[in-house]
Amino acid sequence: MKIVLINPPHTAIGSRVPDDHLPPLGLLAIGGPLIDAGHQVRLVDAEFGPMPLDDVVRSALEDHPDFVLIGHSGSTSAHPTALAIARMIKEREPATIIIYGGVFPTYHWRDILAATDAFDFIVRGEGEATVVALVEGLEMRQPPASVAGIAYRDDLSRPFATQAAMTIADLDAYRVGWELIDHTSYSYWGGKRAVVMQFSRGCPHLCNYCGQRGFWTRWRHRDPVKFAREIAWLHRQHGVELINLADENPTVSKKAWRAFLDALIAENVPVLIVGSTRADDIVRDADILHLYRKAGVIRWLLGMENTDEQTLQLIRKGGSTSSDREAIRLLRLSGILSMATWVSGFEDEGFRDLWRGFRQLIAYDPDQIQALYVTPHRWTPFFRIARDRKVIQQDARLWDYKHQVLQMTRLKPWMLFFSVKLIELAVQSRPKALARILFHKDPEQRHSMRWYTQMGRRVWFREVWGFLVRDIRVKDGPTLAEFWGAPQDAEEESMSVRRPARKPAIPTIDNIEDSEARKLAG
Repeated sequence: MKIVLINPPHTAIGSRVPDDHLPPLGLLAIGGPLIDAGHQVRLVDAEFGPMPLDDVVRSALEDHPDFVLIGHSGSTSAHPTALAIARMIKEREPATIIIYGGVFPTYHWRDILAATDAFDFIVRGEGEATVVALVEGLEMRQPPASVAGIAYRDDLSRPFATQAAMTIADLDAYRVGWELIDHTSYSYWGGKRAVVMQFSRGCPHLCNYCGQRGFWTRWRHRDPVKFAREIAWLHRQHGVELINLADENPTVSKKAWRAFLDALIAENVPVLIVGSTRADDIVRDADILHLYRKAGVIRWLLGMENTDEQTLQLIRKGGSTSSDREAIRLLRLSGILSMATWVSGFEDEGFRDLWRGFRQLIAYDPDQIQALYVTPHRWTPFFRIARDRKVIQQDARLWDYKHQVLQMTRLKPWMLFFSVKLIELAVQSRPKALARILFHKDPEQRHSMRWYTQMGRRVWFREVWGFLVRDIRVKDGPTLAEFWGAPQDAEEESMSVRRPARKPAIPTIDNIEDSEARKLAG
């Protein structure tokens, strides 16, 4: 079967401003198993340019594919664009079967299938096994109800979902379709040839705002040696210089992570690694951080979210401000850059809270910061807490964490926006921060900080322009529940987990004697 994978052009500032582009790992992860199943697979990456939608559709349909698969890593903010592409394809080739996947459609499948007939099927959860089963089932004219992990419209045009699919227990069982991309076209970190990879999926922590934990359902990791071997192959075969880990928390298991570091060091390839992890894991691994650096880890994004202990408790972050500060200190001692995420826009925040957050960021002294805004997802427990808050941003394309979407009780949107912009400017323009950018002794880190500063400056002015000129906000919008629908936290886990069967207990002599005594007693 002919299958086209489409990576829609994303409207988020982070996708539009940098000159670098990273390959769409989610689609490549689907493409590999489809190729291995004997299908002809092609990727249309519309992020380049970005491509006008007419060109995207024309390119996708040029060889008359049987199936078109659409997905994007920023699935909530990319949904309007994905929907527009699907509608245009259906207008031109109504017989083409369109399959939609990602985090957002996994949970919003009822609304999507009820609102439009542009999508024929929605994949819920991981797609490697499910998409192959769906395509092969349709090819053999089997009823789709036999495929777990999908949603579609039944014979009465009602949205219907099959039973949840099982999580993939062995992440090495399905390969990434690297042959679908030209590696010379993808870069990051200021022009370094780069790819996105996953050592693990999921997270065992229970942060109530996270939209990824339930999607992956359980934390699992790849074979450390095989993963290191694949990185080395990408470097030697395709000249890859940098790996951007898409894991939520790759360092959960110190044993597994240490095994990966040792294996990658043994491969002896000059590859850099950037990714995200928790401050607690960095503190835990203080004794092996030198191996992080030796293996190529050059920057960690630390999801600190906030500098206020009460806010951390509200979102069930599970960390502490003291571990956050210690993690940054340890990373600097080990020659690894730290990027701290800081989230604002909580309902009762005021200028005093923002000032306290600014002072805490100064005390943390991270190398880089990334300011984000509270963006609740319908399938998370935090959505239930925030369900009655008013929505001020009704354009789903701007639900990308870089725009304020909810009303606050004490600050107007312009007050929060310019406070955040000033905090970003002040933290990144401190003499200490500027000195690192200009005179850091490590040329690789100096290059990366200069690249990030240059990109950040462009994003900063673009965001200010967007707030003043382009972005439209409403004063009396719907509540969060009215805008997205009722909370779905009861359905947070998108897949089922196959638990190993319990071994039967071996009866002891005492148990046997007790059993015989009970028999004798009647």
